[in-house]
Amino acid sequence: MKATLIHPPLFQNPRALSALGPAPPLGLAYIAAALQKAGHDITVIDAYSEAPECLVKIGQVYRLGLSPEEIVERIDPSSDVIGVTNMWSFSWPLVRSMLQIIRKKFPDVTIVCGGEHFNGLPEISMETAPIDYIVRGEGEEGVVELFEAIEKKKKEVDCSLSEIPGIVWRDGHKVVVNSPRCRIKAVDDIARPAWNLFDLRTYNTQGMKTGTDYGFMIPILATRGCPYACTFCSSPGMWTQRWYPRTPKLVVDEIEHYIKTYTANTFPFQDHTAIVKKDWIINFCQEILKRGLKISWQFPSGTRCEAIDDEVAALLGKSGCRAMCFAPESGSEVTRQLIKKKMKRSSLFNAIDASVRNGLSITVYLVLGFPHDTDKMVRENLKFVRQLARRGVEDLGMDFFFPIPSSALYNYLVRKGRLEITDETLLAPLMATDWYLAEERNYSEHIPAWRLTFYKYLILLNFYPLAFLIHPSRIVRTVKNVVTHQEESKLEVFLNTFLKYLTRKIKRMLGIKQG
Repeated sequence: MKATLIHPPLFQNPRALSALGPAPPLGLAYIAAALQKAGHDITVIDAYSEAPECLVKIGQVYRLGLSPEEIVERIDPSSDVIGVTNMWSFSWPLVRSMLQIIRKKFPDVTIVCGGEHFNGLPEISMETAPIDYIVRGEGEEGVVELFEAIEKKKKEVDCSLSEIPGIVWRDGHKVVVNSPRCRIKAVDDIARPAWNLFDLRTYNTQGMKTGTDYGFMIPILATRGCPYACTFCSSPGMWTQRWYPRTPKLVVDEIEHYIKTYTANTFPFQDHTAIVKKDWIINFCQEILKRGLKISWQFPSGTRCEAIDDEVAALLGKSGCRAMCFAPESGSEVTRQLIKKKMKRSSLFNAIDASVRNGLSITVYLVLGFPHDTDKMVRENLKFVRQLARRGVEDLGMDFFFPIPSSALYNYLVRKGRLEITDETLLAPLMATDWYLAEERNYSEHIPAWRLTFYKYLILLNFYPLAFLIHPSRIVRTVKNVVTHQEESKLEVFLNTFLKYLTRKIKRMLGIKQG
């Protein structure tokens, strides 16, 4: 069959202090590869790479990329299936509008959706948009089985949709949610992402990347899933608590392929939890060193700290790892226990010390305003971040809490009657990156929004001045990198992103054409 896959536009918050921005769609590239391997004719429409400078104000946010109408005009009318992904629920109003326009123009084409949003809110998505099918969980096997069923239906061959695990479909006016699909255990057999269908050059030249900009970037997935069950995370609902690593040699084979094919030289790993087993990460680093690959790589999404000691950290540095993120979420031991963040302070500090000694740039992520947070718990972050600064941590990432669909805390807030799904509440993740917290987006049961905003800046003031005082050379480097549009830290990523936004805004005010 002929299918058009769509990477839709994204809402952005111009006041964001941290970016939830566009990056090459790794999940969609995997789905495209699985469908190609199954013999289907695949075309991709990418809203970002086809209009990277198109930033249009819509209410209090901006739409980045092609408009829904422009996307629909690009769809091949001979398509049998139109596939749509959506990573972030805050962009659902855009995607929903696009789906409605697609259905109006192509009333007989099958529409299939997948991605984090559809996995977390399948019934609401089906009820509010003209979707035929949703593929939940890992999509590579499910989407191929679904396409086989669609093809049979087109040929009027009997097939039972109820027997395909992991899909959501319509039985008349009823929305049917099938049983979950088992996790893919043979992760080494999954086809490599079909990056040949995407404009990676534009993503790189426009700075639409994951993590710190160290060169020509292609994202990598070395492992799948996470063995932990943090209450704020949707991973347990989508991936279960099973962690499956790929063979280190095959991951390095993929990296080497991208070096030769695209002249890529930097690789951000988008794993939920890449470092779980010490022997795996050691074998991976040794494979890079054995081949003499001169690359940089990083863990911008965060990873566990328990397996990182001086032996591991030394190998990370030697093999080209430049930056790593740890996400304790809070400096309060009580908060970490309540959100089931199984990370001991001693393990975190040992991993930080080993990483800094071996030249790695370390970022630590914190979240303020969990539902149970009290003033005492939040104030514990003040001493905590000063300890981080003294230990040589480079950056502090900090956002306000937001509920992720299908997470345990999301379900808790729904049960308590504190969360109703509207377009406004779906914007919560985007606004959690704002410079202040509005009361209507505050989910703390004990602390008002104004005080959480105050705590955020107080914590930052306890970290950055001390970090720069201990490492004054960072000030010179940061100024130099911002002037030359280079990046070596999360702070520099934010400053460069902010300057790009400011430049666009000034151009719009002066009537200067973007581009």
